Amino acid sequence: MAELKTRPTKASAVAFVKSIDDETRRSDCRELLTMMKELTGFKPVMWGESIVGFGNYHYQYQSGREGDWFYTGFSPRKQNLTIYIMCGFQKFPALMKKLGKHKTSVSCLYIKRLDDIDRDVLRTLITSSIEEMKRVGGACGHE
Repeated sequence: MAELKTRPTKASAVAFVKSIDDETRRSDCRELLTMMKELTGFKPVMWGESIVGFGNYHYQYQSGREGDWFYTGFSPRKQNLTIYIMCGFQKFPALMKKLGKHKTSVSCLYIKRLDDIDRDVLRTLITSSIEEMKRVGGACGHE
């Protein structure tokens, strides 16, 4: 079974955020760094070269695939700021309607900038997702 390429590193998440060229993206990432640290109680950890993750859990799917991942995190991608909501969005339709301008994939929330969304709704979404992850033991039903 193939191992995940994205793993925790010893690199500084704070230094990574400081190195972001675009001022708006850098400011948004500083805010997410503070918000996620506060909401999770975990220190930020770099996962690979461009993902800042908070906390970690071990998962094992019915197929036998298993690994370790973070509860929530973000990555300042070129097109969008990606926020990782590991439990996905299906359990939170009311929150998603109130969030603001965004797109999603399975566990990724894509936004242009934090000013496009309701920060209080984002905080609730992150907290609710982590609570659900802990309740179901990390798997959240997608593989």
